[in-house]
Amino acid sequence: MNVLAYNNEGGPEPRLRRPVDLRVYCLVDPLQTRGRSLVDVAKAAVAGGATLVQYRDKHGSTREMIANARALKAALEGTGVPLVINDRVDVALAAGADGSHVGLDDMAARDARRLMGRDAIIGLSIGSVAEARDAAYEAVDYVCIGCVFRTGSKPDAEPPVGLDGLRRIAEDIRRFDPKVPVGAISGIHADNAAAVVAAGVDGVAVISAIGAAPDPWMAARTLRLVVDRALAAEGQS
Repeated sequence: MNVLAYNNEGGPEPRLRRPVDLRVYCLVDPLQTRGRSLVDVAKAAVAGGATLVQYRDKHGSTREMIANARALKAALEGTGVPLVINDRVDVALAAGADGSHVGLDDMAARDARRLMGRDAIIGLSIGSVAEARDAAYEAVDYVCIGCVFRTGSKPDAEPPVGLDGLRRIAEDIRRFDPKVPVGAISGIHADNAAAVVAAGVDGVAVISAIGAAPDPWMAARTLRLVVDRALAAEGQS
């Protein structure tokens, strides 16, 4: 799909939206690994079927985050699975990551696009119909609807929107940009992922469902099977 991007001078230029597979979007967080390394969790998740990896770290220093991001990028080399960095565009650039994921309190998506360039993956968090209507779709490659269910991974999250709210937000996103990939996050696991997909999204993003699982490979594998079957049932396979 042709959308607008931004060159280094801040002006718009045509670009081809990079395809992003959101079926199983694994967020690796140092607080959600059961003491395992981020690299081990990410490698197990990808081997089990994760299609996109995000490095999320709310407490690490900039140097720690760059080192971790570089290690993750090296571990994913050759898998075809991209690495994006949560919030920190500077870390993504320093580590040579594939892109960055931003929310309303982070750098604006248009600014992230200007800094990272036309070929980077830029993701955007959306939490309400109002945010869906104001989103900078021309600057992003995918969006992820947050606060679907209650979760311990983000204690300061807004009240959950539930499946009905998820469906309304997804429908609004499709009105503004019918082809942008849409994911969902917050409290999602193998037991409710099919219902989430049926609400109108292209995949699910998880943190503890894989990172804190006893066997991250099996958790990713199970989730991938559930999502693939649900997409097939919705005619999206």
